[in-house]
Amino acid sequence: MQLLERRVAIPLAPDHAGLIGHMEKALSFRLGDGEVPVRVAVTAIEDGQYQCEIGCLVGAGDDERSGERAIFGFERRPGESAGGFNAVYLVPTGIGAEVGGHAGDATPAAHLLATCCDHLVTHPNVVNASDINEIPANAFYVEGSVICRLLMGTVGLRPVRANRVLVVIDARSDEMIENLTLNTVEATRATYGLDCAGIYRLDPPLELEAAYAASGRAAGSGRGLGRLFELLRETRESYDAVAISSLIDVPDGYHDRYFTSFGDMINPWGGVEAMLTHAVSWAFDVPSAHAPMMESREILFADPGRVDPRMAAEAISSSFLQCVLKGLKQSPRIVTDPVEMRGADVMTAENVSCLILPDGCIGLPTLAALEQGVPVIAIREGCGVMANDLAVLPWRPGQLFIVENYWEAAGVLSALRAGITPGAVRRPFAKMPATTWREAAATRSEEDNRGRHAGIGKKY
Repeated sequence: MQLLERRVAIPLAPDHAGLIGHMEKALSFRLGDGEVPVRVAVTAIEDGQYQCEIGCLVGAGDDERSGERAIFGFERRPGESAGGFNAVYLVPTGIGAEVGGHAGDATPAAHLLATCCDHLVTHPNVVNASDINEIPANAFYVEGSVICRLLMGTVGLRPVRANRVLVVIDARSDEMIENLTLNTVEATRATYGLDCAGIYRLDPPLELEAAYAASGRAAGSGRGLGRLFELLRETRESYDAVAISSLIDVPDGYHDRYFTSFGDMINPWGGVEAMLTHAVSWAFDVPSAHAPMMESREILFADPGRVDPRMAAEAISSSFLQCVLKGLKQSPRIVTDPVEMRGADVMTAENVSCLILPDGCIGLPTLAALEQGVPVIAIREGCGVMANDLAVLPWRPGQLFIVENYWEAAGVLSALRAGITPGAVRRPFAKMPATTWREAAATRSEEDNRGRHAGIGKKY
């Protein structure tokens, strides 16, 4: 069983409508036998096509390929529940975002956004800072593919007091490197009472390799997943969440290049980590997260000097696992049963009030929000290598808000929570024209032809 990334071109859908079903059908003809998509990114819309990069799991058994877990499964919500105001905050891993592209450097943004909602649903890439994790108290720490399924309407999230966290590590010949990881687990048990469901060595270890996709995104490949999946299947009743620590191969010199790039080099490790955890959470319906293992004593004792502040957490860490264990300790349970999803304590797509993400990002979360009528706030500042024009998608009036930075995002989020049209607090405040229905329909048609939609752009 292995992980790989495919580059696929899909013809444009008329008016970009029904993109979830359109992509599912197109990929069914374009992926090879046994290639199950677990991660989807539209990296460009050009030449009459959607240029897509697809993370695939290859060689999964029938249990893992259950139709109930298909990433394109979609259940339309009846509407938004007004019982609370909950936001989803995503920074896709490996896109080189100025905020969220490094070691937990989107944590301050997460704390800001968390003050504007009842619950903030976010994922490891936002708050994982190696040996540091300062997730907001009202945040749900959820793997990216689970957030995708939440927005697609196929899973719910149930808060927990604590999880039994299974730890899986690569077997290493250097006992010192392995002990760094083991001591991290013991520290969490002793300091904040982590319930560790067991520590298992994979021998032979996983074979994860980092690479860059054609778009510049961090991606990669992986082998040896069969051993991991067999372990998780056999011990399934003993754990609620899975933490994985394993070596990720990168070309020689990448560590020096990374730390001396002062933030200009996209973190190469994160892409294949996301592919792995997408596959694990998709197959077993459990929260999961990954930490890269220290490669060698030479790298451990190397002095990177003063580094970019966004990388500093990596420079002072040794096992990189503490952030994962802290996040998984109270990661919500994944609920898939339709009856159970109706429970009062379960968050579903009906309870999602807004999605916040860097501008230009089109993946299944964006498309799910589009179809579900979830408002989307897209942030231009430091959005990374994703350069799609979100305005071309068929948004409902007032559904898409493109802002410059997180200060503006917090303002729009607060306005939505208060039930205030964001444009009401901007000036100039134009009169609303009075017109006939036929004149209004003609105006809307003309605007649609020009690709403009109400609520898009700086002037909300």
